[in-house]
Amino acid sequence: MQIDILTIFPDMFESVFKYGVIARALKKNIFSLKIHNLRDYSLLKHGRVDDEPYGGGPGMIMMPEPIFNAVKEIVKDSGLKREEICIILLSPDGKRLNQSTLKSLSSFKKLIIISGRYGGVDERVKKLLVDRLISIGDYVISGGEVAAMVLVDGVVRLIPGVLGNIKSLDDESFFSNLLDYPQYTRPAYFEGMEVPEILLSGNHKKIAEWRKKQAKIKTEKLRPDLLK
Repeated sequence: MQIDILTIFPDMFESVFKYGVIARALKKNIFSLKIHNLRDYSLLKHGRVDDEPYGGGPGMIMMPEPIFNAVKEIVKDSGLKREEICIILLSPDGKRLNQSTLKSLSSFKKLIIISGRYGGVDERVKKLLVDRLISIGDYVISGGEVAAMVLVDGVVRLIPGVLGNIKSLDDESFFSNLLDYPQYTRPAYFEGMEVPEILLSGNHKKIAEWRKKQAKIKTEKLRPDLLK
């Protein structure tokens, strides 16, 4: 998979992907990552990418032209068919990111991720250019860069070869619309609390049944919306 990120702050990404499974996947060339400075695609002085909103109002709006220029060039240089590419804008009015969305995105050969900033992005980018609008949650952050990091991390983990044991995905939270079951490790007794006896029994069938039951109980208590 190829992943391209458009941003006005490329330095923000310098260290975040240098650790863990994402870093190992990059070293193994399981996927490629390119960070593009959106200002390089502006035709205005000093690489300007924003302007005042028509109709007045606070803040500045990201102009469509630099974004269109960047995306068109990246698509052209990719050598891929358009249907093999997904263009994403990270935006508060997008569909909330979940595991199902990450799974669907992992099937594309190329992701182009646009990080919004300022007071928003010109509506024509949403209407004419992007394939998906995605939000990482119902809250406000300073820009799309942090959201892009979340998206990349979530997608890359689903690419075959990234995780040492692909079966571990089956036990992770949200894969079956359930939260993960309670986990314990040594010591067996700590601060007055013991590890459930079933986990020490060695009976793998009973342990699997217990874990499934506990995952459902935990989900019903903390995230009943997932069971709907």
